[in-house]
Amino acid sequence: CDVICTFLHNNAYENTEKELAECFERNSEGMLKNMAIHELAILVTFYNVRVDTIASVEADKIFSSCKTLKGPSSGKHFTDFDKIKFKITTKAGVEINVAADRCGGDDSVGIVEASGKELARFTMPDEDAVTNIPNLESFYPGAMPYFYAQDPDYLTLKQRVAKYCVDGTKPEGVATIDIAIDTLKVAEYLTPILQEQLKEETEQTGAKEAS
Repeated sequence: CDVICTFLHNNAYENTEKELAECFERNSEGMLKNMAIHELAILVTFYNVRVDTIASVEADKIFSSCKTLKGPSSGKHFTDFDKIKFKITTKAGVEINVAADRCGGDDSVGIVEASGKELARFTMPDEDAVTNIPNLESFYPGAMPYFYAQDPDYLTLKQRVAKYCVDGTKPEGVATIDIAIDTLKVAEYLTPILQEQLKEETEQTGAKEAS
């Protein structure tokens, strides 16, 4: 049977125009180069996804949403996804799903499925990290919620990079500059394609409602 993985990333913004407008403005590089860049890095690292290896990309138009909102500080308008889900198929025939939701919660999830049946699910943060969140909130008040949830991973990352700087030990599991560059290229490639697919869906829905 064919196995497909879905990498889901959630943030805990309030689902209001005010909250999302501030988010869009502060993260004006866009969701794929910001929130979902971690999942794209996984695809580049482990699935050989590159701009020139992508055969197709298909947005899940039921899950996804793209909005244009006015930034509260600049007054400029920013177009971005408040949630997105899409499937990438590579030229080698590999299929992978990526999803991200600005208002979905505080976790990241890896889901393994086969023939429409879920085989396994892996969630971050784990129970120990969740238990420690109140302590971190007390010690570092006012930080974004995902900093508390991802604190153990940030610590591990910094330790491995620092050790590499001190004694040259290879930082296992840390993305290289080349991986980062390819990941950004994939994000820049996908963004207009997905925006166009969702725009077409909106236009088709509007035409049906008008007829």
